[in-house]
Amino acid sequence: MTDDAYSRHSRLFTTALLAAGVSFAAAGLAAAQDTQKLTIYTYESFTADWGPGPQVEKAFEAECGCDVEFVSVSDGVALLNRLRLESEGSKADIILGLDTNLTHEAKATGLFAPHGTDVSRIEVPGSSSDDVFVPYDYSYFAFILNKDSGETPPQSLKELVEAENDLKILIQDPRTSTPGLGLLLWVKSVYGEDAAQAWEKLREKVLTVTPGWSEAYGLFTNGEAPMVLSYSTSPAYHVIEDDTQRYEAIAFSEGHYLQIEVAAQTKKGAQNPLAKQFLEFMQGPGFQDVIPETNWMFPAGETSKPLHPAFDALIKPSKTLLFDPQEVAEKRKAWVDEWLAVMSK
Repeated sequence: MTDDAYSRHSRLFTTALLAAGVSFAAAGLAAAQDTQKLTIYTYESFTADWGPGPQVEKAFEAECGCDVEFVSVSDGVALLNRLRLESEGSKADIILGLDTNLTHEAKATGLFAPHGTDVSRIEVPGSSSDDVFVPYDYSYFAFILNKDSGETPPQSLKELVEAENDLKILIQDPRTSTPGLGLLLWVKSVYGEDAAQAWEKLREKVLTVTPGWSEAYGLFTNGEAPMVLSYSTSPAYHVIEDDTQRYEAIAFSEGHYLQIEVAAQTKKGAQNPLAKQFLEFMQGPGFQDVIPETNWMFPAGETSKPLHPAFDALIKPSKTLLFDPQEVAEKRKAWVDEWLAVMSK
């Protein structure tokens, strides 16, 4: 082969390789672009390494062959606030982590679409079906006591509020946190028009008010205060994961305020078939089996295995407290303003 012929052959071979590389790269880019994507807005503890998010993402991606992207904020109320701020420009297909205290307000934004799914597998206390929001778990708000602190636990909300002692508690902000809002409604359920006076007394026991649940519970487990506002199901975590029973939920004689967490598709999500598919998946074992021992709540849908025995030992509230979502929507601002006027003194 002459030098010229060799040179021509080499150039042709190099050109063919480059063309093949471009072709393979283009095919890879096209495949990546063809992968469908589902964007889910939720709260930080859901997406944490120890939360349900990683397992839910893996299970649903295996079913749908799609890419799930979680976007997280501090807590449930902050979730609604973010959606309002982004409005129709939001990238969210699914909002996961509001609760029934917020559903009426959320519907009023006009940003959600009916789920169009069969929710017969869903079962939660005292809840009727909703055409937009699908429950995925539930629990009761409760104060958790570190028994090693030596504190005598109050037996009622009124005892907690009115006792003359130096007990310190950690709570969350009702403007950004669903537990914080839950406590606000719990106090209102028990005290009614005297709620402001109750907050005046309780304020002296509040060590700090955090934006979300994670911050408050982290301070609690670090020993900053002997009691924290959390859930009746929280002790199950410590029994199962920490092998300790030093944390207990305190049963209050007036009953406990119920939280039912929900998910829904946005109007943008309604244009993405994956959104409805996820809401259907959420009601079955692929999602529900993960909830008890990662989100530490009771599952609302169909499971394939029984709960750990630690859940059987949890307190059982004598009464379920729950406001109608419309009443919460109508009065939440006034009740939060009442709380803020007291707590900001």
